[in-house]
Amino acid sequence: MRLVLASRNAHKIEELRRIAPDIDWVAMPDELGDPPETGSSFEDNARQKARFVAAALGGWALADDSGLEVDALGGRPGVWSKRYSPEGTDGANNALLLRELSNVATRTARYRCVIALVGPGGEHVAAGACEGRIGDAPRGTGGFGYDPLFLPEASPGRTMAELSPAEKDAVSHRGAAMAQLPLLLAAAGLRA
Repeated sequence: MRLVLASRNAHKIEELRRIAPDIDWVAMPDELGDPPETGSSFEDNARQKARFVAAALGGWALADDSGLEVDALGGRPGVWSKRYSPEGTDGANNALLLRELSNVATRTARYRCVIALVGPGGEHVAAGACEGRIGDAPRGTGGFGYDPLFLPEASPGRTMAELSPAEKDAVSHRGAAMAQLPLLLAAAGLRA
């Protein structure tokens, strides 16, 4: 089945193609512009993005909203993960996070992901999380975002950026949320 992803993020599309290879993932068309992300939670944003694309295209769309929640920072960057620093780049976001945690001993954190499937048959939502902590310096060359700093509990001693794509998919927040996609599709009356 073909499903439009309410994103143009090449990294997300690549991960989704690995996690759910039976779906023909298509990035949302450029002419739609950017979907809104004004919610106060990952679920709000995932729903907004999926509604935007589904309404524009008249069919089913899937959106994901995800980010990093650091306990010592009261859950920040949270929904602002992509736009945490003024520059909004992975490097600048990671540098800001390390500065803010420079004198913090307890660095527990989690990646969180919410996916929303929206279309003519309604809205269906699933969530996933990956517990871990923030390291002292970036390590690894894989992944994107905060992956060089995030040490998942499920892979002790290695950052997300040091895991192979298959290892990352098996423990990641997006992998956990996407594991529920068959249930969402069934609830929507769709099949992969």
